[in-house]
Amino acid sequence: MAKLYIVPTPVGNLEDITLRALRILREADLILAEDTRTSSVLLKHYEIQARMESHHKFNEHERVESVKQRILSGQTVALISDAGTPGISDPGFLLVRTCVEAGIEVETLPGATAFVPALVNSGFPSDRFCFEGFLPVKKGRQTKLAELAAEKRTMIFYESPFRLVKTLGQFVEVFGPDRPASVSREISKLHDTTHRGTLQELFTYFSKTPPKGEIVLIVSGDREKESTK
Repeated sequence: MAKLYIVPTPVGNLEDITLRALRILREADLILAEDTRTSSVLLKHYEIQARMESHHKFNEHERVESVKQRILSGQTVALISDAGTPGISDPGFLLVRTCVEAGIEVETLPGATAFVPALVNSGFPSDRFCFEGFLPVKKGRQTKLAELAAEKRTMIFYESPFRLVKTLGQFVEVFGPDRPASVSREISKLHDTTHRGTLQELFTYFSKTPPKGEIVLIVSGDREKESTK
């Protein structure tokens, strides 16, 4: 039966893809990719020749209806993003909602998501956490940070390497200089590294050593010290 598949793709190492994901991509009538140039590297590596079209945040609103009609007409569509699971800080939510409302079956495959290895690798409690993704760059940023000041769960953020130092500086002001945190970069890639310390220590380190690559920032909740006593 025709359906929409949400297919996670590797966040770095191309071996981090499931056998099932490869089968779905080979069998799909159409693959929707956030960036066809980026995804073509993965598809070429695994000799997948399915038809591919772009589906990103700039054209998602205008494309969802036509994609819905394709599936209703009998086509199987697979949605992938540049890396990780579509819908997690990547396009996907709108298409999934549209298909669900139309009665189309949606199946999301398990697979790579950058924040999971970063969370586990941080050493902070992972039984309860909140995923914040990318903070607002300007409007609403201070309001969001103020809301999170008393958050007791481990917090997860995505950040650009160009804004990491500024963000760490703001975190020092809002969460305090001694709040434990970790910065994971280039997860599963050649230069995969995790730096742990207080927010102040991380701010000082990255101020002197500008970071590169994809970054996941983990900050412990404000009751971390109490919970470990």
